[in-house]
Amino acid sequence: MSEADGTDGDRSQEPPTILLTGFPGFLGSALIERLLDRGDGPIACLIQPKYRALAERRAASLAGSGSDRIQLFEGDITRPGLGLDDGLSALESVTELYHLAAIYDLAVDLEPAEAVNVRGTEHVLDAADDLDIDRFQYVSTCYVSGRYDGVFTEDHLREGQTFNNHYEETKYRAEVAVQERMADGLPATIYRPAIVVGDSETGETGKYDGPYYLIRNILSQSSACSITTGLPGGADSELNVVPRDFVVDAIAHLSAREDAVGEVYQLCDPAPLSIPDFVDAIGEATGHRVVSLPSTKPIAKRLMGALAARGDPAEPATLDYLDHPTRYACPNARRALAGTGIECPPFESYVDELVAFVREHPDIGDEAMT
Repeated sequence: MSEADGTDGDRSQEPPTILLTGFPGFLGSALIERLLDRGDGPIACLIQPKYRALAERRAASLAGSGSDRIQLFEGDITRPGLGLDDGLSALESVTELYHLAAIYDLAVDLEPAEAVNVRGTEHVLDAADDLDIDRFQYVSTCYVSGRYDGVFTEDHLREGQTFNNHYEETKYRAEVAVQERMADGLPATIYRPAIVVGDSETGETGKYDGPYYLIRNILSQSSACSITTGLPGGADSELNVVPRDFVVDAIAHLSAREDAVGEVYQLCDPAPLSIPDFVDAIGEATGHRVVSLPSTKPIAKRLMGALAARGDPAEPATLDYLDHPTRYACPNARRALAGTGIECPPFESYVDELVAFVREHPDIGDEAMT
């Protein structure tokens, strides 16, 4: 264990009341800032040793150097007891647990996805049980839907759906495990964000994946004519994108409410753009004339794989979302957030900020924090 400044073994610190996984990740870092702002903590963050330096820098930035408001514990959710050298004894004061850690990678292989997303979640659930916590906050994804054909709401989960990839399938299995524990009495709340992109005001993001492949691909071409791929059925599909600040604000608000226990909230755009309109919005933000050429998915995936192999911004797995049959509704979240001022902004209102950030920070990669 260490303090935010990296000093090991200081048992004089105030005992932590919150345990969070997924720090120093994109969502976890922003959420901790909100929790500290409302006076929560101290917060124990389970971190991997390879991210210690980054975690220490972010902890110092958020809480101040030497502060015990953020306490770092090296561990591993893929191991029983969270891989902590001293077990859970140093966390006996924890009453609330936020589980954000996962592999967010559409092209992830099955073995690591199962290890982190499924077994890791089971180990975190076991820790929550051992610690007898009062609240369990779990970040899932709208895409537990897989390729469900129709409108997917907070009431849906086990629908016999197929999945685009191992990421979706393992996140689905993880949420099934959480809901089973909820049925047995775990005081949990589940949050299902749609596709999370950067901050709606600054454009800031931690990696360029998902829709960023499209943005970067367009930017890499001539503004006079940038080519994208259109798939059969794409005109009827929607791309549900949400900015990080909306997701974090919603979780921070709902996690403080007692009436959120036992609920599932889909944090999605209630009025998302169709695929053609989404591409047009990016074209306008980049100042590029974008032409969508029709193709079949197998041909488009082979082409995109070839582009990725030569180092171009491309990921074949993203093509499955250009003809995605699922639409997402969020009646539970909209009711709970009504009157709070927390709502998902239209994509057109912040796409300029996303594009500007990509232009100003071309060296950010697409690697998942695993």
